Amino acid sequence: MLYAILAVDHPNSLAARQQARPAHLARLEALRDAGRLLLAGPHPAIDSPDPGAAGFSGSLIVAEFADLAAAEAWAAADPYQEAGVYCAVSVKPFKHVLP
Repeated sequence: MLYAILAVDHPNSLAARQQARPAHLARLEALRDAGRLLLAGPHPAIDSPDPGAAGFSGSLIVAEFADLAAAEAWAAADPYQEAGVYCAVSVKPFKHVLP
């Protein structure tokens, strides 16, 4: 089943995000390579595709996991979690309708 992982960044966490980004992307690429990633990306803190020093306000990942517990465990082990980028993370079942 698909699950949406919704994360909210701590204020002023851009430096920690940048440092943990290679490890974060490696995990996402592994999901993609396994055919389990529907989409992933950050929420810019301002209305711009390149927010610069404003950074990001959070992230969204939609991926397939065996169950809610597996999705929650995967999210808890995210390098952004370990680096203190995220202040809150929620994991919810997701039903893909369109496109």
